[in-house]
Amino acid sequence: MTKLVLAIDDDKLVHHIVDEALSRTCKILHAKNGEEGLRLANKYRPDIILLDVEMPGMSGFEVCEQLKKQSETADIPVMFLSSRTDISERMRGYNAGAADYIVKPFNAEELLARINVLDDYRKTSSKLKQDVQRAQTTAEIAMTDSGDMGRIMRYVGQSYHAHDLSTLSSYFLEFFIPMELDVAVAFWYRQSATFYSSEGVIQPIEQELFEKHKNGSRFVDFGRRTIINYPKVSLLIKNMPVDDAGVYGRYKDLFPHILEATDAKIKDMEVSEDALTKVEHIGQVFAELSDHLSGVGNHYSGKVAEFQSLIQSEQLTALQPQERERLQELYKHFTYLSDELTIIKYKLGEVTEMRQQLIESLNKIAKPWDEGEVASQVDIELF
Repeated sequence: MTKLVLAIDDDKLVHHIVDEALSRTCKILHAKNGEEGLRLANKYRPDIILLDVEMPGMSGFEVCEQLKKQSETADIPVMFLSSRTDISERMRGYNAGAADYIVKPFNAEELLARINVLDDYRKTSSKLKQDVQRAQTTAEIAMTDSGDMGRIMRYVGQSYHAHDLSTLSSYFLEFFIPMELDVAVAFWYRQSATFYSSEGVIQPIEQELFEKHKNGSRFVDFGRRTIINYPKVSLLIKNMPVDDAGVYGRYKDLFPHILEATDAKIKDMEVSEDALTKVEHIGQVFAELSDHLSGVGNHYSGKVAEFQSLIQSEQLTALQPQERERLQELYKHFTYLSDELTIIKYKLGEVTEMRQQLIESLNKIAKPWDEGEVASQVDIELF
């Protein structure tokens, strides 16, 4: 299905680049200022809006804020076009409601790629919106301090039984449903980042903000949004109740508890994965060593048998008694070594069995029982 894209910019060159990049896959509407852009957006409801920041009359930020205030256009992804590269400009755009931000000058290939990302986000977000709303409607839990801490304890129990990031994220995001908070989370697992959102998909600009502030302060506040950072997890709250100082302060005291528990869980998952990897490696080394010793042992046993036959043959009757005694002692030595090799092979077999038991134990730690046995946050009893 052809995407409908609205480009709002006072620069004719930008409109030309947009045409060049998207004309084959999209139908394009053009507006030269904010007022015209708002009118076209309300009339045609485009799939995606490209919006210049600096324009005569209304700025791009003002246009975006107007679009997000209107229910008819609030869900349309907006990508800002700007010549400024600083992070504060991106944060201002995100606060205004943008889903992405591209810096001028840009080429046609880059624009098309980012348009496709936004279109995927739009489709997935629309599909999941009803599920999110249904979950928010059914999750009615009293918001007392004891209730909050009770749900934190429940989350800690749930997280113990999570053995992958996807399961952990579902428990994590579920925690915020009763508070009607729109959140996204970044898990910094090993050398990579994995993102999840209560909306089902994360916007490109949100991902960029996570990455920019990963090593920043514990709390990063901008407008109604707050990022809380821990070494292995970062939380973005998109609708903090800044107008209610009591609730706002309570949330800032409360959320570090769940983030600290999540941070510890991810570290534990990394340690468990490292242990499994090392056990697997040790197992491979022992298997190779066992095969090698088995081959050596078989060859050695064959040579011992040949040697025994030799010293019992008539060819050695001509040897002096002292020489025959030395050969008998040497045969005993070879026999002893052969017995020791047999014992080593047996011990290697025991190590292999213990390795398999260790793997099973580590897997049980990672996944103690079926996820279906873990209670949901919506089933919690407050105390």
